[in-house]
Amino acid sequence: MNYQSTLTPPAPTDRVATAPADDESAARQHRAVAIIPARGGSKGIPLKNLQKVAGVSLLARAINAAKSTPSIDRVVVSTDHDGIAAEAIRAGAEVSHRPADIAGDSATSESALIYTLANLGEEFDTTVFMQCTSPFIDSASIDNAVAAVRDGEADVVFSAVEDHSFLWRLDDGESAVAVGHEASFRPRRQDRAKHYNETGAFYVMRTDGLLENEHRFFGRVTIEEVPPEHAREIDDMSDLSLVRAIASTQETAQVIDVDALVTDFDGVHTDDGAYVDEDGNEQVRVHRGDGMGVSRLVKSGLPVMILSKERNPVVTRRAEKLHVDVTQGIDNKAQVLTSWIEEQGLDAARVAYVGNDINDLEAFDVVGWPIAVADAHPKVLAAARVVLDRPGGKGAVREVCDLIPVPNSATEQLPARTLTSVLSSDSHHTNAHRPSIQQQQPLLTNHAEGLRTNRKQVS
Repeated sequence: MNYQSTLTPPAPTDRVATAPADDESAARQHRAVAIIPARGGSKGIPLKNLQKVAGVSLLARAINAAKSTPSIDRVVVSTDHDGIAAEAIRAGAEVSHRPADIAGDSATSESALIYTLANLGEEFDTTVFMQCTSPFIDSASIDNAVAAVRDGEADVVFSAVEDHSFLWRLDDGESAVAVGHEASFRPRRQDRAKHYNETGAFYVMRTDGLLENEHRFFGRVTIEEVPPEHAREIDDMSDLSLVRAIASTQETAQVIDVDALVTDFDGVHTDDGAYVDEDGNEQVRVHRGDGMGVSRLVKSGLPVMILSKERNPVVTRRAEKLHVDVTQGIDNKAQVLTSWIEEQGLDAARVAYVGNDINDLEAFDVVGWPIAVADAHPKVLAAARVVLDRPGGKGAVREVCDLIPVPNSATEQLPARTLTSVLSSDSHHTNAHRPSIQQQQPLLTNHAEGLRTNRKQVS
């Protein structure tokens, strides 16, 4: 096959530039490349590799694991799909654009590995084959496997989990036949020899052996045993639902490194309840600590917006007091959120959105940091990258604000509160002339335009 260079580099800020001190050190240095095949034609779950677990795509999770492994020098995604390629680059990987003849259902993973290796422009001692369908890959386990191959302890090391199952198959007559054990002999678990099940997460191998044998298994093969919690594999929607539930309870963030924060109002700033008087007027309860947390972000120049489906003067007044933007009375949160992110010159991957109910799921798909309050709808909890400890209206906003790092020097005084429409310069209303809720159109107001001199530069 006539190979041509088809590599697309990662985003500039994510590229790792390393250079050996001299030719002699380069000759001694062991080099390892991680290759992640990710076709666009998955059958069980359409575009499975772009499905999110805890707010991060399966592809990005694999890339992050590879980039966190000290012994891996380059990370390359092999794909035939433009959307997957874009996600790979965004997550900091290079892209090998796979030709159609090795992108179909019958194409082997080895063909993608060999094609990619031929286009790297340099040779690697070790190839790390990783799969997106394993969402909980531990970089320490990969590092152990690379070290075993590098030190000559094995030609191939793959991830596996101890398995105590008794396997059976059906013969041509539909009768059950024992596989790997005698049906008449049932030893105790502790008396059985250890058996292992491939997790499919990673295979580490000598590159020259892979090229010679054109297969992932050759020579001396050993196992890197991983714990059961790292052995989850996604084949269908039930698997995906399960790992999302696991991730929502096990993965917590110590820092939410973002450039902007957007929140729903009802169920986030409030407990989703309301007090209604005899005339039908509503009142809600908010948490005073939330204001201190938001103030810290606003003083630092970090953009904050309230995005609410409901249209209510109390939302406007709360946003005015917090000095944040507010958009309310809208049905398509994703569209409005996308427009706001573009207008602010932000990277959606570095924006957080806090929600509580199913109408927030569309906004979750837009941002890189979907966040759920503790008492959110189960579907929202499953889709979130971070689940807060506090419920809506009881300090959830303060909690997320405290997780966002800002300079300690951000203590400047806030200017006097204003209410300025960013839709029209002459649409300012006094309390006496504010239109009723029924008369209002979808409202976008900006209370923080003068506070953003310290906004982070997005790259």
